[in-house]
Amino acid sequence: MADLTDADLTLTGAAQQKMAELFADIDDGVAGVRVYATPGGCSGVSFGMTFTDAISDSDGVRDYEAYKVVVDDGTLGYLRGVEIDFVDRGDGQATFVFNNLPSMGGGCGSCGSNTGGGCSSS
Repeated sequence: MADLTDADLTLTGAAQQKMAELFADIDDGVAGVRVYATPGGCSGVSFGMTFTDAISDSDGVRDYEAYKVVVDDGTLGYLRGVEIDFVDRGDGQATFVFNNLPSMGGGCGSCGSNTGGGCSSS
């Protein structure tokens, strides 16, 4: 298990606050929130997050006061330098967004930038 730094992954103040709220309401058996990458989307990779009850020796961990952010070694290569933010537009569209994603090619310029995937022409 390796400690992650700001160079690997950061959370904005809004994201840190929302994570702390979420962790206050979940089972004590949850070890952290796992950030993962899956193939797909026009950027080639989509990102997501899920609660996890296991942290392996090959995972990178960012330890915040009320929770841990866990990233497996394969995903970390895609995430290095990414900032996770929490955006609440006030219309029920509150979500975590991934900023500063590295460009991985693909057909849509705005895909995965701050919407978590999907292409739009708006």
